[in-house]
Parts: sequence; C-alpha cells; structure tokens
Amino acid sequence: MSDRILTGKTAHEWFREMVADALSHRRLEIQEVTEFYLVNLLAGFLEKERLYVEEEDGTVRAEPLALILLRALQADRRTRAASLRRLGDTALFVSGFFGDSLARTNVDVGYYISMGERAYGSLAETERGLDDLYGELASRFGLFVDLFAEIAELSDLRSNRGLVRLYERFLATRDERVARRLRDRGVALFGGPGAPPKKGLLQ
Repeated sequence: MSDRILTGKTAHEWFREMVADALSHRRLEIQEVTEFYLVNLLAGFLEKERLYVEEEDGTVRAEPLALILLRALQADRRTRAASLRRLGDTALFVSGFFGDSLARTNVDVGYYISMGERAYGSLAETERGLDDLYGELASRFGLFVDLFAEIAELSDLRSNRGLVRLYERFLATRDERVARRLRDRGVALFGGPGAPPKKGLLQ
C-alpha cells in the first residue's frame, strides 16, 4: 500500500492528526514519546508484513500471538526485545482496529489486551531508557485500544460501511461515545435486538 493517503498526506502526517484528534476528544494526556510511538505504529501497519508472515511460496498468514511470545522467550536479548515489541504492537493494533471481529472468534479482545500488556510490561523492565515509554504502553494499554478503535471509526465514517460498522458496535456495547458519534452523523438510535437497555443513553 502506498504511504500517500487521502489528500496527498503521508501516512505519518495523517495518523499524527488522527491520534491528536482522538486524544483531544478523550481529553487524554500522554507522553510525547508515547504519542510519537503510536503514530509510527499505525503508519507501520500499512505494510502487510507488519501484521502477517510471508511463507516461502509467497502466501501470507497471521502469526498467533502465543507463537510470537514463545519465540521471544527462547531468543537472545536483542531478538527477544524485538519480538516482544512486535507482540505488543500487533496486540494493540488488532484489538483496536479489529476488536469487533475478535468478538466473533474463539480468541477475544481480552486475550489480546493481556498479551499486549505483558509484552510492553516486560520491555519496561528490561529496556533502559525506554522504560517510561513501555511502562505507559503497558499500564494504559486498554485506553490505547479504545483510542485506536476511535481512530478506526473516524477513518470509516466516510463510507456507509463505516456507519454500519459503528452502529453494530453501538448495539453490542451501548457505548456513549459511539452513540454520540452516530448522532453527530444524523443516525437515529434505537434499541435493536440483543442490546440491553441503558438508562439515559438514548435520550
């Protein structure tokens, strides 16, 4: 995929704006180095090899998190750090951007969050000079998952498919922030099948 997206902006420029907007919407303050890391993470995942492993025959496949962790634990220090970072980055990206899809699989988003927290937590303990960065990524992992989910929603809102996906997310979670984003787009909210009532949400 080209790194020139939307109105001629680079992936880094576009994601920098998206991360800044999402942080502002949530009134969330994070370290500058963490914000920089998140932008680079998102831009990096535009390349398929960050998310998939290419086989000798040219086919690609997703690599299970448990296998990445196993290889990290068996590797030397330098390779271990790189593998743990890949594990944390993959867990964060997938749980943020594909959390709804994970809800329909045998491995839910909670598993990805726990693996990501473990990976970044281990890096915080071993990587000198980067402990503050990895420590924040570990301790606020769930917040960053929600941040990425909002960025995914903002990215998709330009299409009807994005609105459908956002509405499905509302029906599943009854999240007030998701409801507000739908209202902003002029979508009328109704209970829908399987959505437990939540007092005050639909007023």
